[in-house]
Amino acid sequence: MITSSASKVQPPLLIIEDSNEDFEAFQRFLRQSPLVIPVYRCLNGDQALAFLYHTDHYTDLESAPRPGLILLDLNLPGTDGREVLRRIKQDDDLKLVPTVIFTTSNNPKDIEDCYRQGVNSYIIKPMDFGLLKRSIQTLLEYWFDITMLPQNSL
Repeated sequence: MITSSASKVQPPLLIIEDSNEDFEAFQRFLRQSPLVIPVYRCLNGDQALAFLYHTDHYTDLESAPRPGLILLDLNLPGTDGREVLRRIKQDDDLKLVPTVIFTTSNNPKDIEDCYRQGVNSYIIKPMDFGLLKRSIQTLLEYWFDITMLPQNSL
């Protein structure tokens, strides 16, 4: 079902994911969606923090806009997703950006720790392709079609 918000350009989505396979699956499902969402990707936690704080290769706001939503994997090389989440949610500007954990970890400690840090949602990546597609479609519809995301920029 295409709604009125499907045709307008949505705020950017920042995907922090080191798996090319998972990112490609996400991109494939996004292309099938009526939503027009600019997507940016960081491969690890260090790159994500540089993107969010406009350092290193991300000083240009055009190439690193403030995301409307952050999709974060926990198990990243270098600075892991747990530390990235902690930094986001302790920052007065960034903590307003909804952050969704999208990970293979079903460890109850990870789930609890992320919610204690202020994560907005915790989704375990399904291994089944059909369930993965449904999870991604539901995530996109909820966050970009139903929910109002912050529009302000840094």
